[in-house]
Amino acid sequence: KNKAPLPSEDHINSLKVLYSQAPGGIRSIAQTAKLSRHVSSMPEKMLDAPGLLDDYYLNLLSWGQNNIVAIALGSDVYLWNPKSGKIIEIPAVEEENEYVSSVNFTNEGGAHIAIGTSTGLVQLWDITTQKKLRKMRGHAGRIGVLNWNKHVVSSGGRDGNILNHDVRIGQHIVATYTGHVQEVCSLKWSSSGRTLASGGNDNQVNLWEGSTSEGFERTTPRVTINEHQAAVKALGWCPFEHNVLATGAGTADRTIKFFNAMNGTLLNSVDTGTQVCAIEWSRTEKELLSSHGYTTNS
Repeated sequence: KNKAPLPSEDHINSLKVLYSQAPGGIRSIAQTAKLSRHVSSMPEKMLDAPGLLDDYYLNLLSWGQNNIVAIALGSDVYLWNPKSGKIIEIPAVEEENEYVSSVNFTNEGGAHIAIGTSTGLVQLWDITTQKKLRKMRGHAGRIGVLNWNKHVVSSGGRDGNILNHDVRIGQHIVATYTGHVQEVCSLKWSSSGRTLASGGNDNQVNLWEGSTSEGFERTTPRVTINEHQAAVKALGWCPFEHNVLATGAGTADRTIKFFNAMNGTLLNSVDTGTQVCAIEWSRTEKELLSSHGYTTNS
């Protein structure tokens, strides 16, 4: 009598996130959690990369879901299998003055890889057969970054444009974004596939609404962020707070910033002391990994 009704079977008690019952009474989980964990500072493997271009604006490394690492070295792309140690060479460009300027594996399975070149071509390769499936034009200059959203690969160029290529159809350019005034050096689709974040040498971060309409062109992004003081090379969507975007910029800026992607509000800024090259969020811990430029940095 006068007791609260029992919860339904699918009810989740949110208080369990904050507290747990213990012999000594109720205590906060935060009080009992490990405050730190060991992360080795020594690499498990080191790979030689002769001919790796020294260019901050290019994206020359991609690790696929198939556990294959692709790295662009000059005119070729090398595929390394960490399990077997096998290395496969893909001769992406043939002209003497051309070079590979970006690589990115597909998100679904990793059986295909997109390769961007210094002449503005996007190539699609089947890594199982080592055959080039098609090449796609559209940029007036080199392609420094690629990023996949299912069957669409987005390319960012020195011409300041972003093109969405639907690799299934002949007329492959299905959307064009023209909001940057200098080279586009970073692209990252959100996990929902609805928002594309782009960073450029104009120090801007733009957030674009995704589109599958053929021939779609947009000159104004949904949100423009002007908080950085250098080229924005690093982008990373938070996997547990889907509207949070982390961004990192070059030598004149040296910060990693966190934004609410719904409205562009700055949430936090961390001065790393050096140029930021890449950001990768952990899928198991509430933390991220960042890489930085110059040989004196870790």
